[in-house]
Amino acid sequence: QVQLVESGGGLVQAGGSLRLSCAASGSTASISFMAWYRQAPGKQRELVARTGSGGSTYYADSVKGRFTISRDNAKNTMYLQMNSLTPEDTAVYYCNAKLTIVSYWGQGTQVTVSS
Repeated sequence: QVQLVESGGGLVQAGGSLRLSCAASGSTASISFMAWYRQAPGKQRELVARTGSGGSTYYADSVKGRFTISRDNAKNTMYLQMNSLTPEDTAVYYCNAKLTIVSYWGQGTQVTVSS
């Protein structure tokens, strides 16, 4: 079992920055990939960025060049640095940890970008 707790969301003006954190606990040694997803009102949950245990990264086209995903294995924490935010980035952001067969989700943190 893995427990995930997100933090760092909030209200920011367009052009601003936020850093999200996801603290993992439990069977963290079994985690292969960690990722950030987001879900805007009325839309499906979408993958924002993903990082593998070896350091590989993936970004959705909509956030490339603006968002940076990172992982501190010593602290069992994943981060998402979000710069140049736009109102289109407004959503609930979820942390996801993928093990071999199952994946786990955090409770989500709200990010609201005002124009």
